[in-house]
Amino acid sequence: MVNFFYERDYYHLSSNQRLAHKIAEILNIPVGKTEIRKFLDDEIMVRNLSDVRGKDAYIIQSTSRPASDNILEVLILINALKNSGAKTINLVIPYFGYSRQDRIALSGEPVTAKVVADMFQSAGIDKLITVDLHTYQIQGFFSCPVINIETSELFGAYYHKYFESQGINEHDVVVVSPDHGSVLRARDLGSAFKNASLAFIDKRRPAPNQSEVVSVIGDVKDKHCVIIDDIIDTCGTINNAYDALVSMGAKDVYVCATHAVFSVNELNKKIKHIVVTDTIEKDDDSISVITVANLIADAILNK
Repeated sequence: MVNFFYERDYYHLSSNQRLAHKIAEILNIPVGKTEIRKFLDDEIMVRNLSDVRGKDAYIIQSTSRPASDNILEVLILINALKNSGAKTINLVIPYFGYSRQDRIALSGEPVTAKVVADMFQSAGIDKLITVDLHTYQIQGFFSCPVINIETSELFGAYYHKYFESQGINEHDVVVVSPDHGSVLRARDLGSAFKNASLAFIDKRRPAPNQSEVVSVIGDVKDKHCVIIDDIIDTCGTINNAYDALVSMGAKDVYVCATHAVFSVNELNKKIKHIVVTDTIEKDDDSISVITVANLIADAILNK
């Protein structure tokens, strides 16, 4: 079994160093060594410093901010590993940047998520592992195998334990989808609670990174509302959802989201509790963080 593990090497680049070490610890292997340099003209160089000949190499890197640099680091390391004789190159992108640019909304727009997928494939990856893709259709942009890990069960276990510790009856819990895109996530999370009901917020986007609530569908009066989403970016969707739920008589509001982008602004401080995952590494004492390391390790082992 030890030999099986050591047939693989795991690499972190700039964006997921702590997560990569957690995964390597679970699998009981060392992390591969790289040298990353940025020259004065902003050119990037990534050098492989480990023996990967004949091994399955796994690169762990979220393409979060700075997205372009993180993507380029991945592309360069893929080439370095190929030149070093790696048997296969497997890409683990916990947060897939550009995933919200997955369709043409206005004439002349690109499908940037496919552009990014094409770059990774052209560079030579053999498999992609990612967490909570913004839309399932992105999997179709790849011709190699794609494993998309979902976190609803992880959040369900977390809040089940949390509500029990707070003496909250799960019959009084309502799981809320803040928009059309998270309806399936809300349904999956709702199955973790006894007789929890679902609510849905109908919203529209007048412009990129802006959202407006149109209506709340479902009974939230005197309920403990749990909003689930895949990405928190400008905080507008969650904050608007909070205001709408409180205006409809919600007792309190909780939040769980997979990818903590937090590019600008902050969440309403009246939100009772916030939990995110470590797909994007944050140091913020105001939110709770649960790791996806075990989920990714399982996906790697069940290749």
